Order: sequence, then structure tokens, then C-alpha cells
Amino acid sequence: MNHFQKIAARLEAAGLDAMLLTGEANRFYAAGFHSAGTDGVALVTKHRAWYFTDARYIEAAGRYVQGAEIRETGPGRGYAVLLEEVLREQAVSRLGFEDAYMTVQEWERYRKALPCDLIPASELLWDLRRTKDSEELEAMVAAQRIAERALEDILGEIRPGMTEKEVAARLQYRMLHYGAENMSFDPIVVSGPNSSLPHGVPSEREIGRGEFVTMDFGCIYHGYCSDMTRTVAVGFATEEMQQVYQTVLAAQAAGIAAARAGVTGREVDGAARAVITAAGYGDYFTHSFGHGVGVEIHESPSASPLNDQPLPAGAVISAEPGIYLPGRMGVRIEDVLLLTEEGCRNLTKAPKELMIL
Repeated sequence: MNHFQKIAARLEAAGLDAMLLTGEANRFYAAGFHSAGTDGVALVTKHRAWYFTDARYIEAAGRYVQGAEIRETGPGRGYAVLLEEVLREQAVSRLGFEDAYMTVQEWERYRKALPCDLIPASELLWDLRRTKDSEELEAMVAAQRIAERALEDILGEIRPGMTEKEVAARLQYRMLHYGAENMSFDPIVVSGPNSSLPHGVPSEREIGRGEFVTMDFGCIYHGYCSDMTRTVAVGFATEEMQQVYQTVLAAQAAGIAAARAGVTGREVDGAARAVITAAGYGDYFTHSFGHGVGVEIHESPSASPLNDQPLPAGAVISAEPGIYLPGRMGVRIEDVLLLTEEGCRNLTKAPKELMIL
């Protein structure tokens, strides 16, 4: 899977002769090949593409990168030198670069070395990545199924006395065991009063009876992320716990019902937020309804109060409202949705009615 041709097709409309990809995520999106950090550079012109890397990755790049000429860096022949040769050969005068990813130091080095103007063009890649093709969706669904298998296992293991860290470690092991390449992010496992922390860090705290446990996790498969959150009760759930949970579940359902291509991110967020506000918890829903998911765990587009742009068909967004009562409890429920012209398709199959373990 690579997207060199999709990038090339956008260059003319963007007023560019070529696009330089130095960031890890966009480089993978273009080439379908992963090399860590700054260990690789891709260049796309209207008719050709190149992938530059060093000796550690050159054999693997030769096996997996298709649709691009591969060139190896070496002593005295770093990325800037190899790029300069190709850019002169191709008569490139306007070169797009990832202004949202490139450091000032990198930009200064390329500005001095390359025989062309550097034009900020992160939006070109963000726009392409908003809409997933069939291969991308296949990878994301596979990643989601792996995470769901891990959840199914862990639900049979959680018990009072286990620590948050232990649950997080078991989730990670299970996802790797079932075929994940890596985690989408460090899992969030928080319990009891810690569950009021939306992005709390798993601790040595022991899980007790009559508490919520919130688990937010996902994995990477073929370079694409999954993301999900489930909140469960251990032993029993008080009337207030049940009320908070059912409010979040109803808010998620309202947001999902509103989610479709052509509506704004603000409208989707607002549908869920209205339910929570009406229940008296409006001050305790402290983040947006959802974010884009793909090569990166957070990408465009978002379903937030700040996004007044129509959501595109083919986008995958999270659906994750929450209520967080400081120092007491918190609930978040998260699925991922594929947006269509008619509505949305929920890619998440795990049950979400309140479970008491």
C-alpha cells in the first residue's frame, strides 16, 4: 500500500513541482514502508517518486517500497546532497515541505542546500489522509479486532486488588500476542477516583469494589491505528454510577446518529454535548466528541466545537464523550466511525452496555 500517485495528482493544484516528506507518518503514508524517526526521506514529483534511506533500511526498502526509485545515503552523501541532485535534474523550483513536522534546524539546513523555494504544504497531506481507501480501512478494522480480542480477555481477568499498571500491561501483551505491530499510544487504565482523569497514567493503585475502571487503548496493524475506550464497574455500581454511565452512553448514541459526511464537526460534537448538558453534567465533559484516526492516533478531521468545516466521506473519527467528576469517578465510551454520505458505519464491535465484573 502506498500513495505516491495520490500525492502527485495534487501537486499542480497546490502550485508545487514536488513534495518533500521527512516526517515519519507522512513518509509511511506515501511509501507504505516504516522507518523510525528521521531515518528516511521521500520525494514526489508529478511523474516520479524517490525514497532515500541509509544502510540499515536499504534492503528492507528495496523489498517493500513500490513505485519509487530507492537511493542510499552514505558518507558525504546525506539526504540534502541526494535531494539536491534530483531536484536539479527534475528542474524543481517550488518544493512543498511539512511545515507542521519539520524542525527549524531541518528547515534551515534544507533551505541552504536545495536549489528551490520551500513552500509550506502540510495541509496537502492532511487533506489526502482525511479520506481512507479500502486498504487503509481493512488495516484499521483488523487493528480494531485485535484490540477487541484483548479487551475480551482482560474482562475475564480484572478483579479487586489488581493494579492499573497490571491491567495496562496485560492489555498490551494481549494485543501484541494477537498480531499488533505496536500500540497506538500508551494505554490509559484508571480506576476509582483516578477515572476522573481523562488522560490519566496507569499507577500502582489497586482496583477496588464499587469502582469504575476506564480503559482507553488501541494498536497498530499494517501501520494504521485502532482506538477504543470501555468503562466497566467492579463488584457493583451505585445508582449515581449507573446514571453517569447511561448519560455518556446516550450522548455517544446521539453523536453517532448525527455523524455523517457533510455535517460539521461542531454539529456532531454538539449533538452529544446537548445530552450531557441536559443531564446536568455539561461542565464535566471537558474534551471534544472525537478526532480523526489513521496513520496517527490523532489526525484530521475532528468532531469538536472548534471545527466548523464539513466532514468528508471516507473519514474515520472517534466517538468518545465522557463525564469526569473530579476526585470521584469518570466514564468514557469510545468507538470509531467511518463517515458516509448516508450516515456512518461503526467499526467497533465490542459491547458497551454497562458491565459489572
